[in-house]
Amino acid sequence: MFKRFDPSTDVSTSTQVKASVQRNLKSQILSTNPKITEEQLEVVLPKKPPLIQYKVGPHLMLYCSSDEEQEPLLFQSRDGPILPTLKFVHAYPDLKFRHVVVDEGAIPFILGGANIMCPGLTSKGGWMPPDDDDVDVDVNNKGEGLEKGDGIVIYADGKDHALAVGVMKMGSRTVRSKNKGIGIEVAHFLGDGLYQTNEIS
Repeated sequence: MFKRFDPSTDVSTSTQVKASVQRNLKSQILSTNPKITEEQLEVVLPKKPPLIQYKVGPHLMLYCSSDEEQEPLLFQSRDGPILPTLKFVHAYPDLKFRHVVVDEGAIPFILGGANIMCPGLTSKGGWMPPDDDDVDVDVNNKGEGLEKGDGIVIYADGKDHALAVGVMKMGSRTVRSKNKGIGIEVAHFLGDGLYQTNEIS
């Protein structure tokens, strides 16, 4: 999605986000990331100043801070989930976005822009939240399985910082049982055009 992103040519119209739209963005983040609190989100995405929305191509919206830098914070493709940029994730590690862990072998492929195959999530080093029917799991995490279309932050085994953001192409239960095909469509990864963009001007 952002592999060859260049803000000087790929960004078109910009508008200041209305208060109702900004509330809706926050509401979507809270509803899909239950470990993030409203208080936490209010600190990092205050009502004022409002976000700036940029249109990227025909179907992509990029939401940026409205300060001088106008740093990209969030994005959304069509009617997909609201996703954080990696720099936003790295800047606020206390925000617990829903996440998965891939095995170490998947790292070079992801950094080349590849999607994540199911075995990268199910093999040794991979991790996904447990599904409702998983046994022998921590009761605090029980029932947090992922559904097709969920937005997800992607970490790698043994690494502290997220390396990609994407969307589940199948639910975690299906990933475990099928264990083949694309499990996550990668939308944004370390080193892509969006990651290298510090400001939209």
